[in-house]
Amino acid sequence: MSDEKLNGTAAAPAGADGEPTPIIFLDDIRVTFKTRTGSILHPNKVQAVRGLTLKLMPGQTLGIVGESGCGKSTTANVMCGLQQPTSGRVFFKGKDVTKRTAAERRLIGRVISVVFQDPATALNARMSVHDQLMDPLVVHKIGDKASREARVQELIEMVGLPGSVLDALPGQLSGGQRQRVAIARALSLKPDAIIADEPTSALDVSVRAQILNLLMDLKRDLGLSMVFISHDIQTVRYISDRIIVMNAGVAVENGTAEEVFSNPKDEYTKLLLGAAPSLLHPELGK
Repeated sequence: MSDEKLNGTAAAPAGADGEPTPIIFLDDIRVTFKTRTGSILHPNKVQAVRGLTLKLMPGQTLGIVGESGCGKSTTANVMCGLQQPTSGRVFFKGKDVTKRTAAERRLIGRVISVVFQDPATALNARMSVHDQLMDPLVVHKIGDKASREARVQELIEMVGLPGSVLDALPGQLSGGQRQRVAIARALSLKPDAIIADEPTSALDVSVRAQILNLLMDLKRDLGLSMVFISHDIQTVRYISDRIIVMNAGVAVENGTAEEVFSNPKDEYTKLLLGAAPSLLHPELGK
């Protein structure tokens, strides 16, 4: 499979119903894990994801919300290629990559980038910010040395950090600064979509609003698609176009943000809306 076939040089072709081809399409995905309990021949199994179908369209933000253990992070791992589904099919830009090769995984890494929950563990503590941003460009052989340096400068400015942080180690930065670096690194290869897995939960409340607004600005300015994963349904509402509510591995609610909040159909969704206080900072969106 060529880079052009997956990443494309033009707009994705329209589907049978006239809509653009989804960047990611999960078709009846199931993920089952074996546990350490039970016997050797008959271990107990946990169904982390059960029959999930979803589409991430170009320019769309898809929110996935649910309590810990509901299967949302496993879903994210399937979407970015870190987890092989037990059954079902995975498509990237219309290409079936369920049983992907090493070459396909590298190409998928240029289409989808991930921003993880804790930037302190996501970044290499012994590498300077400059080297962390340069590394993906070198690994994927993007441009020459001069163009890579220019890209590093562009990335650090894009996330609102001064050039002086390029010489710093992650441990010398605040939590919010580290997450901005992690976001810059995720953008380094100019991906079509970003998967943000609880990107603000490890940050102070006062910093969460800044990171969420940064993600919103980048999505708008760069035309990015985004999968935003959180246990806070109010945050998901703020940032998402469509919302999937997961419970025990099943998508119990799937609709636009307005539909889910104005007319929730599942009792679990109603419980989340009634019980979960917003983790947003009052200044969010100002």
